[in-house]
Amino acid sequence: MFGLFKKFKAGLAKTVSALAARTPAIFGGRRIDAASLDELEEALYTADFGVETTTEILAEIKQAYTADKELQGRQAAEIGAAVLRRVLAGSEGVLPGGPTPSSAQRGEGAAAPSSNPTVIAMIGVNGSGKTTTAAKLAWKLKEDGRSVTLAACDTFRAAAVEQLKSWAARLDLEVIASHAGADAAAVAFDAWQAAKARGRDYLIVDTAGRLHTKSHLMDELAKIRRVLQKHDPTAPQHRWLVVDGSLGSNSIEQAKIFHQSFGLTGLVVTKLDGTSRGGALVGIWRQLKIPIYFLGLGEQAEDLQPFSAENYAKAVFGLGD
Repeated sequence: MFGLFKKFKAGLAKTVSALAARTPAIFGGRRIDAASLDELEEALYTADFGVETTTEILAEIKQAYTADKELQGRQAAEIGAAVLRRVLAGSEGVLPGGPTPSSAQRGEGAAAPSSNPTVIAMIGVNGSGKTTTAAKLAWKLKEDGRSVTLAACDTFRAAAVEQLKSWAARLDLEVIASHAGADAAAVAFDAWQAAKARGRDYLIVDTAGRLHTKSHLMDELAKIRRVLQKHDPTAPQHRWLVVDGSLGSNSIEQAKIFHQSFGLTGLVVTKLDGTSRGGALVGIWRQLKIPIYFLGLGEQAEDLQPFSAENYAKAVFGLGD
């Protein structure tokens, strides 16, 4: 847990630095005053925490300040973190089940399990980090003892197929791919069959992020879904939107569009290490109540971390060791 918090603190460093620069009393641990509250309000808006969350944080800190004019910055930060934890209650997405023995662990020649692979469809616009996240997620599941197959279904962007293959080679992952321009649904069909035949626990499907029009993209995603459901009527069991955290509040509108078209079951927020607008994920949760499964907190595979409301709230307000 300590190591995980360090990842959150480092990954959200730009957001924290921006908040601290605007609110020196609160982040510096000094006694706050009325000016400190105005500074914090501006800082929270700038970091894209939104009107509702900013109002709630300020209201509780103001109440404490009214009761105690000697209120210290750390106390105010702890109040802010507590509000964030409350707002994000229930937001943590958790994949069910523990590690499942892979074919290697069962022993060569052992029968593969009869259950179908759990399918996670990774959705998002180009540039969100979707393909990289698919590879990092596969690696993380593998490290947790799960067996995984990747499906390179972003066939409309030649670089995406090669990118996924490159990550797969680097992280020793299994990937099913075809040539650029191949039918994405056909790749998904083949990948599901391979994952099933090999007894894999998970199939992670990297989908297209842009076609000629938004309707074409949604049609392509729906086609992949229909093909997968020929194998398993419940697939894809998980439909996760990968959003670029640096987009700030604009990511909320993006999430709304994909949710209306595809029925999202989860979120992965990437590139938080490169932005000072780390509050946007709170707005997405408040508006859509889509669980947040992972955060992208850096470029390495291990920097994709399970979302923790506790660690996020503490990191944002500069608390913890």
